[in-house]
Amino acid sequence: MPHKIGFVVVSSSGHEDGFSARELMIHAPTVSGWRSPRFCQFPQEIVLQMIERCRIRKLQLLAHQYMISSKIEFYISESLPEYFVPYQAERFRRLGYVSLCDNAKTGCKARELKSVYVDAVGQFLKLIFHQNHVNKYNVYNQVALVAVNIIGDPADFSEESNITSREKLIDHYLGHNAEDPALDGTYTGKPDYISPLDDLAFDMYQDPEVAQIIRKLDERKRDAVQKERYDYAKKLKQAIADLQKVGERLGRYEVEKRCAVEKEDYDLAKEKKQQMEQYRTKVYQQLELHNLMDAELMRRPFDLPLQPLVHPSSPRRRSVKPSLPQQEERPTEKQVAEPLLQELPSSQPRSAPPQHPAVAQGLPAPEPHPKSTVETLPYDERPLPAIRRQQGEAHMEYEIRDADISESHKGGVSWELEPLTEKALREASPAIDVLGETLVAGAYSKTWSYREDALLALYKKLMEMPIGTPKEDLKNMLRASIFLIRRAMKDIVTSVFQASLKLLKMIITQYIPKHKLSKLETTHCVERTVPTLLTRTGDSSARLRIIASNFIQEVALFKEVKSLQIIPTYLVQPLKANASTHLAMSQMDLLARLLRDLGTEGSGFTTDNVMRFSVSALEHRVYEVRETAVRIILDMYKQHRAFVLEYLPPDDTNMRRNILYKTIFEGFAKIDGKPTEAEIRAQKKAATEEAEKQKKEEIKVLQGQLAALKEIQAEVQEKESDAMKPKNQDTQGRKAAPPNAPEIPDNHYLDNLCIFCGERSESFTEEGLDLHYWKHCLMLTRCDYCKQVVEIASLTEHLLTECDRKDGFAKCYRCSEAVLKEELPRHVKTRDCNPAKSEKLANRCPLCHENFSPGEEAWKAHLMGPVGCTMNLRKTHVLHRVQAPPLEPGKGSTMTRAGTSGSKAGSKIPTPKGGLSKSSSRTYTKQ
Repeated sequence: MPHKIGFVVVSSSGHEDGFSARELMIHAPTVSGWRSPRFCQFPQEIVLQMIERCRIRKLQLLAHQYMISSKIEFYISESLPEYFVPYQAERFRRLGYVSLCDNAKTGCKARELKSVYVDAVGQFLKLIFHQNHVNKYNVYNQVALVAVNIIGDPADFSEESNITSREKLIDHYLGHNAEDPALDGTYTGKPDYISPLDDLAFDMYQDPEVAQIIRKLDERKRDAVQKERYDYAKKLKQAIADLQKVGERLGRYEVEKRCAVEKEDYDLAKEKKQQMEQYRTKVYQQLELHNLMDAELMRRPFDLPLQPLVHPSSPRRRSVKPSLPQQEERPTEKQVAEPLLQELPSSQPRSAPPQHPAVAQGLPAPEPHPKSTVETLPYDERPLPAIRRQQGEAHMEYEIRDADISESHKGGVSWELEPLTEKALREASPAIDVLGETLVAGAYSKTWSYREDALLALYKKLMEMPIGTPKEDLKNMLRASIFLIRRAMKDIVTSVFQASLKLLKMIITQYIPKHKLSKLETTHCVERTVPTLLTRTGDSSARLRIIASNFIQEVALFKEVKSLQIIPTYLVQPLKANASTHLAMSQMDLLARLLRDLGTEGSGFTTDNVMRFSVSALEHRVYEVRETAVRIILDMYKQHRAFVLEYLPPDDTNMRRNILYKTIFEGFAKIDGKPTEAEIRAQKKAATEEAEKQKKEEIKVLQGQLAALKEIQAEVQEKESDAMKPKNQDTQGRKAAPPNAPEIPDNHYLDNLCIFCGERSESFTEEGLDLHYWKHCLMLTRCDYCKQVVEIASLTEHLLTECDRKDGFAKCYRCSEAVLKEELPRHVKTRDCNPAKSEKLANRCPLCHENFSPGEEAWKAHLMGPVGCTMNLRKTHVLHRVQAPPLEPGKGSTMTRAGTSGSKAGSKIPTPKGGLSKSSSRTYTKQ
């Protein structure tokens, strides 16, 4: 019967930070799922590896509410060429595609659950995501997937199928029909029936802890129906229906609590947490009241090994797992043993009491375990952890269960195990001599539950070793245990790995001190296990990496291990060039954490080995490793400033071009209380701006004083001119004035002369100059918005400060020109404009947008020269007019950008009376 298939994420083309594709391995109401990088290239792809080769019957996708792919393609493959080698398209067979709704009808507030029925065999599934649907919420053009679910059957169990067929034939002749639909409350009689508990919607809207209890109760219900305990099955059915409502409600509370935390409304989050705990406690009390709740249903993740949730029809269900005691009614003392014995799993027989031989004989023989082993156990096939009630219990405590270690383990295990191979016998012969072949065979078993139970039995055996045992026997027992622990540390099943860690912790902290063994035994334990543990810190599973790293840190802080100074020497070993990214990152993280905990005094860490390791890590290819190395160097500098500098290159301009060394040296400056280079630049810039501001204010004051002096001078000249008129009239008819009379100033030099372009013409009368300014002067132009004639050099200033439409313009910070405000965002974003230079370095033409040499004369050469501005509409191909000769020192000069005149005292630049008047901002209007 099809059931949920576990998977792991092999690779993805990319993801946004915090939304890795590995999130797809978890099914819960609060999962975020996978998101593609922002502004990514399409198509994006994800490759999944199922835990076994299987026949896929149904695929389920839960899309994001607004990061929606327009189309998703499915490909399947039997195998991949090599690990971390680009996946070749020809090895995948295309199954088809599905199109997703753009979600416009719901306003992008609902998620689409798409189910696809297929029939394909393989172990690797590739999803290809095409271009996203465009909507106002998806501003970065991303695609996302909240969850994916695979439902199917194992494909490689032909041997078990033959056994099942043979058993069906025997039952047919005996008149038994074990697969009668009436005997199974959830089975519809169809071979392709899919349980609602395997549907993606069940896990995505149920509280994980309640969902696990529902699955356990469903298993009990099926067992009760098979054994015709219908009253108990009815009670379980009602409990499951009620718990589904409870799980949905708790899931909703969890989502509301998460939203409150994101909004930093911690009062609401605390209220939701208390509400969840009260409601959960109330429901569990109701279950206990009806004898439906026991310790087995409430086991925490560290109280028992994590077990895959396998459908009963799967051959993997035949592996050993602890039985769930049925409690239909309170039985009498005489009836207690019989139901419990009847409900023991067939693959783990116990020695029956002598008063019930018939029951023991009725247990069927265990069936052989399938040849193919579980390669990995994904998160959605394991019991999900619940938060511990007490803070002290959160630090990875592996409690041993009395129910899992029965009295039969005292003298060894009594399971039906496959025999050890010749290679295993040779390899484990010292351990077999000490621990016995049965226990070692359990540790070597292909069934993960046997391997775990063997470690638990060894744990109990070591705990019960009497104090008076000879030292040699104790040492042999310890070394044999370390041999099995090293093997279990390489196990891919999390529960077996955790059991090995618990056993190692007990040996170091209890077994060795209890029997007063020497430090050599502790050294042996650490030296034999830490390298393997360090290797597991590079595991592809984030959960295993965290468990291994935390355990190494915990062991390093044990008083029995801390004095040996062994673990620090492993952490400062140079990183290998071919080491995995996760391994390098975990080693750097462990080094940083233990360095803070242990320091460099008598801990195995020294300034020399830490700095040599950190400096070499600065050259690593992974950014996170380099960043952690920088953090370690800065921490070391706080303690050993002078010694740290000996391992680093000198602080000069060349080294500061390297961003890592620049960060390090600026960090040193902060630690020393000195300003960093960026702060120094900011201070210099602020000082320069202040000086420029003060200079401008001084210039403004001087210009005001100069204008006042000019007004006084003009008044004096006017009075002198009025006084000279009568004298000139009296002497006009008598005699001519001397040729070189110094009393009469030459004020007629500027007649018939354009003061802007320097052109002189007899036609430049008052009306002629007006026409020249209005249409022909190459130094002037007409504003397109207010129709005033302005000097080209000050056109930008006019548009920003004086034009009638000055409020509609803004200054571009890049080119320093006036741009319409509605066009400024596009103008800045395209970055097509030519950057402007400082006014001291170059002038900026507002017509052709080019930079040229500074100075007033450069404006005339640019606007009037043959190779100058190409956008000046008044310029002709050949200049027909002759420019006026340069002004003599006593005659006058051209105007400066500040609007001041260079003429000598007593002279002034006349303005044509009927022509153009010049304003302070070099704008000219027709009067």
